[in-house]
Amino acid sequence: MYVLGAFLPVGYFDFFGRFYLMAALLVLAFILGVAALWQFYKARTTVDPRKPDRTVVLETKGVYSFSRNPMYLALLLVLLAWGLWLGNAFNTILAAGFVSVMNKLQIGPEETALQKKFGKTYGQYCIRVRRWF
Repeated sequence: MYVLGAFLPVGYFDFFGRFYLMAALLVLAFILGVAALWQFYKARTTVDPRKPDRTVVLETKGVYSFSRNPMYLALLLVLLAWGLWLGNAFNTILAAGFVSVMNKLQIGPEETALQKKFGKTYGQYCIRVRRWF
């Protein structure tokens, strides 16, 4: 994002409140990320995204009642805030790329593992709660 913002000769933007919006996104990202990690810690389940098979509890309350992936959502909000800081509109394309890559390479395999482990309960959870927000 930095390279794109620094060297792309088009796409620069600025607007009143840009830094307030950036700060709000960062605060929201912090709250979401900490809340999600805290819930996993309290449930004594893994936060390692590389090993979803080590999950011992399906978290469905708190932040997990409106997003199945609040930690990834927090990372997306940080990327959007950084894009605002850099002030290049094309950084939103990179943020969209992050969503696409995460869906394909990380979330898809996690969902397969959780479906295998929690079965119908996980399927019902997926129907009730959106993947991102």
